[in-house]
This record gives sequence, C-alpha cells and structure tokens, in this order.
Amino acid sequence: METTIFDRFRKSLVEARSNLTRWIATAPEQQREARMAGADERAILERVKVIDSAIEKADAHTLGLCEVCHGYVDTDHLEMDYTASVCIDHFSEQERRQLEYELELAQSVQRTLLPQHAPDIPGIEVGAFIRPAQIVGGDYFDFLQFGDGAFGLALADVAGHGMSASLHMASVQTLLRTLAPASDGPTQVVQQIHHLFRHNIRFTTFVTLFLAAFDPKTRALTYCNAGHNPPILLRQQGGLVNAPIWLEPTGPAIGLVEDFEYRTERVNLAPGDICVLYTDGITEAFNGNREMFGKERLAEVIQQKSWLPARDLVGMVRRRVEEFIGDNPLEDDATVLVLKVAEGD
Repeated sequence: METTIFDRFRKSLVEARSNLTRWIATAPEQQREARMAGADERAILERVKVIDSAIEKADAHTLGLCEVCHGYVDTDHLEMDYTASVCIDHFSEQERRQLEYELELAQSVQRTLLPQHAPDIPGIEVGAFIRPAQIVGGDYFDFLQFGDGAFGLALADVAGHGMSASLHMASVQTLLRTLAPASDGPTQVVQQIHHLFRHNIRFTTFVTLFLAAFDPKTRALTYCNAGHNPPILLRQQGGLVNAPIWLEPTGPAIGLVEDFEYRTERVNLAPGDICVLYTDGITEAFNGNREMFGKERLAEVIQQKSWLPARDLVGMVRRRVEEFIGDNPLEDDATVLVLKVAEGD
C-alpha cells in the first residue's frame, strides 16, 4: 500500500480523534448527558482507544494488514471500515453479501441529492424553518416513508457547521432515504447508520438524529432519538395545554461511542397535540447578555399560541428567536419543525 494512503488515513483519524476529545473537554455537562443518552463514558474512551490503535497502525504501515494472507485489504474496504483486518477473498459468503450491500450504500452517498418534498401526511399539519449559521449548514430535516407504509420524520444535526458539516449531513440524508423504505422502524435505521459511520475514514465527527415513524390510523409516533435535543410534546385537554413532555434520547449520538444498542419509544397522539422538533441553534441562541433562548422558552412560545396552525407556530418561533438575539449573529444552524395533529379527526 502506498505511503500516501497511510498519510491520508492518519490525517482523517487524527481529525476524528481531535473532534471527539475536544467535545469531551468542552461540552457543557447538560449537553454531554443529552448526547450520551445513558451510554457509559467508558464507551467514548473505548472509541478513542480504537482510533488511537488505528493511528498507531497507520504510522507503522500495518493498518489494513490482513491477518490471513498478510497482504493489505482493499483500499475501498478500508475506507469504509478502518478496523478491517481480513481481505474480502477470505470472507464467508454471508460476510461478502453484507459488504457488497454496504458498498452499494457508500456509493449512493456520493450521488447527487434530490430536492426535498414534504408529503401530505393524513391528520397532521407540518411547519418547518431552517437557517444555517453560514452559507451552508449541518442541520437537516426530511420526510420519508418506511417499508410498512408509516410516514417518517427526521431531524438531525452534525457537530459543527459550515461546508464540512454540510457534506457529512448529505451522507446522512442519502442513507436515510436509502434505508428507511427497506426498514420497518426508526431504530433499525439508526442502528445501521451508526454501524456504517462508526469506522468510516471520511466521517470525522458525530451526528445527533431524531427519527420517527407516524401511523395515521393509530396516531402512534414511534421514535429513536440518537442523542438529539429532546422534542417537545404538548398535549391539549379541555382547551388547555398541559405541561410539556420531553422525548428524551434513547441512545447516544451517531458516531460518538463504539458500540450501543438503540431502543425504541412510542407515544400515542391525540387531536390538538403539538410536537416540536428543534436543533441547538434555536435553544442555544444568545442575546446581548449571553442568555440562552432555552428549551423552556421555546415550549412557552408554543403554549401561548397553541391554537395557531403549524406553519404559523413556526413563524412565531422564528420571530421570537430573532427578537431575542437582536443584532447578535446565530452561532449555530437553527431548525424547527412543528407537527400538529388535526383537531376533529
């Protein structure tokens, strides 16, 4: 294997390690707890350990050295999984089929993304707003469909912003659109994406992702929250809005830890219920006194105008955030997605 390949791999691995350790050292405690979502901190240290081992092997030119024939595994294979240590020729038939499937997914990431189209979801009003901190950003929301016919809702946030974050998010978008139609639920998709990105040499940061499936017949919202800000569920009863319910993470952010089994949660929605999905750019918007907008203030804005249609609620949040920050620039990409169950259904 050429020396330049080892240098390229080492550069990406060092960047991945730097991004991870910087986040560990600087992230506020509350954010750390949300992104970890119950995962032990030792899981992050294990991930750093795996990266360190790969860097050492890159330095020694033993990265990708086959344990069977002592040659080097194929470079494309190693880019997908920098821990690979067996040539494809030595794979079992089942392992070969799995790798071919993952290679097809990796190729699809490189294709041009199609424009986003919001579907007409029966019984649900949808409103959305996205504003990058720079020309392009790392926030992403989308509308999908799962294999069982349920409507999919996705909101994700790449750590960081700008062009690099945007490129990573394009990969997440493509994989979601590829995997969801062949899956029966959000958790299976999240687990697959984490598996594909965990050792991918081109993926040098982590992503928070809230992925949900909505069944119009039962009004059930099934979701997997990979370290993302907890969406707000506001229930209406007798014309009054109850205290907010937070849809907390059910697993850590994608690519943040080495191994984790994500779990599924489910809530049953009723007419008038409102679900608000958002990214850090909304709740961590600062005013001139360095006060954060906060998730409680966001919930209060929705509660005060809960009778409005979903699109108007999104507009209200946007105006309130802009009024709050004044002349201060957004420090992070900002996205809000409001779902409102139609009343009278």
